[in-house]
Amino acid sequence: MRVNPLASFGQNQPPPLVDYNVFETDRTLVEAVRREGAGWAEDHLLRFGAITGSERVARWGFQANENPPVLKTHDRYGNRIDEVEFHPSWHELMRLAIAHELHSLPWTDSREGAHVARAALVMVATQNEAGHVCPVSMTYSSIPALRAAPDAGRWWEARILSTIYDPASRPAWDKTGVTIGMAMTERQGGSDVRANTTQAERVSASEYVLTGQKWFCSAPMCDAFLVLAQAPGGLTCFLLPRWAPDGRRNGFHLERLKDKLGNRSNASAEVELRRAWARRVGEEGRGVPAIIEMVQHTRLDCVISSAGLMRQAVLQALHHACHRSAFGRLLIDQPVMRNVLADLVLESQAATLLAMRLAGAFDRRERDSTQRAFARMATPVAKYWICQRAPVLVGEALECLGGNGYIEEYILPRLYREAPLNSIWEGSGNVICLDALRAARKEPECSAALIEQIRSARGGHRHLDAELASLEAELPKDQDELNARRMIERLALALEASLMIQHADSAVSDAFCQSRLGRDWGRTFGTLPVSSNLTSIVNQWSTGS
Repeated sequence: MRVNPLASFGQNQPPPLVDYNVFETDRTLVEAVRREGAGWAEDHLLRFGAITGSERVARWGFQANENPPVLKTHDRYGNRIDEVEFHPSWHELMRLAIAHELHSLPWTDSREGAHVARAALVMVATQNEAGHVCPVSMTYSSIPALRAAPDAGRWWEARILSTIYDPASRPAWDKTGVTIGMAMTERQGGSDVRANTTQAERVSASEYVLTGQKWFCSAPMCDAFLVLAQAPGGLTCFLLPRWAPDGRRNGFHLERLKDKLGNRSNASAEVELRRAWARRVGEEGRGVPAIIEMVQHTRLDCVISSAGLMRQAVLQALHHACHRSAFGRLLIDQPVMRNVLADLVLESQAATLLAMRLAGAFDRRERDSTQRAFARMATPVAKYWICQRAPVLVGEALECLGGNGYIEEYILPRLYREAPLNSIWEGSGNVICLDALRAARKEPECSAALIEQIRSARGGHRHLDAELASLEAELPKDQDELNARRMIERLALALEASLMIQHADSAVSDAFCQSRLGRDWGRTFGTLPVSSNLTSIVNQWSTGS
């Protein structure tokens, strides 16, 4: 890793990490994009990486979080408007993401690797500002669900896939581009959406009016929302626009915005539906199957975004250590710090490899049943493990900066607040682990496909071989819910190890297997075995500084 002399910035302080290419400086991501069939998108990614790493766009990220959204329920005349006002920086970030097809690429480009290319774009965007990625993710993920309602879906799809961001508050038919949000959970049910009480009254073959409350509405400024409600035939999925067909504001009322730990640039709201007009998506009583494809795609984005947060946190720690001196040496040359940094690199690199391998499976699953089975099982496994690891990693990276890491002028406090979100959104840890076990139990081809991926690296390291043999023997028998987290953790680590063996430098894969599978590891980062080649692990992660 290239380091700048201490005198290059003065006062023993690192220069700001800006004006670098977020994509180009991530060797693991670049190689994964090529390997997973998206090399054709490299120019696009390089352009987006340069823009995202610029000082100007970094400033937008800070401004959007320092000036959170504000709810405006009524206008000056007392008329109900239910609007959310955002700082201009938010709209600039949204405009940039939409223009670069983070919401649409796999649905508009038929080339192999489109999901991988988009995953890399999302990972790059998240490293600057994660809040705006939420509505972008839901807009992208809405397409599979809307295709279950071909009449309404086609009309909306043309506007969803537009690369023009239009934040104006007006009916969708007067707009070129639209965004889609979600309103699934209710206060009495939470993750148990079958306990929802919102009622749907049929007014025509596919049209309904909805009445009830939603405890969490993600991105309430979107143009339409996918909503679950109880229809005469049972729990059903609906598309609910902000504006009714007659041009009036729909019965979609914002009660208050959530005061969240992180993700503060983005709005989340409590919503009351008062005979709000909506169109059915899929069959009555089949709400969960209708929405499940959307959920699979948003869970994929949870994995990608967490990997992005981890990458940026490690990058900040490495950048600091390359420029900050203590006790007569640069931090990067201090043995204990080098162990910490190497350990963080291992965790982040494994997360990136797994996220991109999963995106590749989404690309191939329509024509390859094995890849479809792998994606079904690997999505909850990766979502559980990577999203659980992100907060721990970001906290350790923050500590590498010492007191500066705790100061709001730096990005790490924002990353730290953001890190727990993806583990909660779209199914918290317990829900996700149970979903993975359900897939293993009901669709054994799913666990078989995941084991086959791990088996492809057999012979690459003795610890993986031992863990593989144990998993092959235990997984078919050990599907006890009490042991769910332990089993999913083991699967995730073995899966990451297989990818590290196949695609990482030998020093990296050996240290990963030795520590994560061989149990030659402490209980915190920075406890890699002394046999690890720390210099080789750290040096491959150039910050471009």
